[in-house]
Amino acid sequence: MRRRSELRWPGLRSVYCWHPPTGGVTGGVTVSGRQQIGVSFAEHHGVVTESGGRRDRFDIRPGDVFANGWSRVYWSEVTRHDELVEIYPDDDLLRAAAGSSRTPEIEPLRGVRDAVVLGTASILKQAHLGLAYVDGLRAGALAHRLAEHVVGHYAGIVLSRRADAGAGRLDHVLLDRVADVVEARLGDPLTVDDLAAAATLSPFHFARSFKASTGLAPHEYVTSRRMERAKSLLLSSRLSVPEVAYAVGLTNVSHFRRVFRRHTGLLPSQLRTAGSDPPPPAGRWPGLAS
Repeated sequence: MRRRSELRWPGLRSVYCWHPPTGGVTGGVTVSGRQQIGVSFAEHHGVVTESGGRRDRFDIRPGDVFANGWSRVYWSEVTRHDELVEIYPDDDLLRAAAGSSRTPEIEPLRGVRDAVVLGTASILKQAHLGLAYVDGLRAGALAHRLAEHVVGHYAGIVLSRRADAGAGRLDHVLLDRVADVVEARLGDPLTVDDLAAAATLSPFHFARSFKASTGLAPHEYVTSRRMERAKSLLLSSRLSVPEVAYAVGLTNVSHFRRVFRRHTGLLPSQLRTAGSDPPPPAGRWPGLAS
């Protein structure tokens, strides 16, 4: 069973997909369009991609970021369910971010960790699932931030000013450092002070700059990553629901169930029972069409 949702906001278009496994060598093929940057929310081993005459095989971690320029990417040999968000920034937005009359090409990325892209994709995924409402104002801010980030880091263009610093955002190096700490300590207690220390900033300055950079407050980002880790464990392991809760740093199982449902639209037991079936829409929000 497949689920596909496409949403359009000022400055960008996003696509949410939940695919069943495409199987082995003779299985189906999915395609990523030109100039996309996206996030896989599922774990895979031995996935094959073909683009521009090049064929690669590699593993994917939940939260990995992928992108491609003018060439489409063809995906095959996906042996597990696949959940992803693809984002297509408007050409006008990319040109404005680059300060150029020509659309910059997004360089190919494979399995990159990037908190800005991951935060944006996580917010858009919630909108696709009907679990959050993203209005035009917030979507426009996300689109501009993402375009500046992509052009400044993945299009081979040196911006005339540092957009990160100019908007009170965290430097890419600091963001990567904080994101690494989060991934390494998803099963441990984490405080804003811990993350601020990794960025060598005061907790107040860090919290404000982190949200300006990713679109998510630090606790929202950590919770999102914990629920994605929990989802992966529920689908790929035999750990009990309490064991999964403890593995992602939540000792109150009732609280874990509530947070998981708020994040995914399903209870942990429902996700495990559904297996590779896509999550049902949680509801329709005004102004959004799938």
